[in-house]
Amino acid sequence: MDEKKIKRINELYKKSKTTGLTEAELEEQKTLRTEYRMAMLNSLSASLDNVSIKNPDGSITKVKSKREN
Repeated sequence: MDEKKIKRINELYKKSKTTGLTEAELEEQKTLRTEYRMAMLNSLSASLDNVSIKNPDGSITKVKSKREN
């Protein structure tokens, strides 16, 4: 998600609190928010794929493999 889309999300939010949004703007806001949430989830998932946990017995478990169980 680029800065232009994030700026637009913020613009629509501010407008929704002051004057309200048209049907087209509501749909645009919904689409942009969904895209933003998916980008955040994908980023978090990619980050978790690179995390490992050291167990008390000294072994290493990747978070990705724990999530797959």
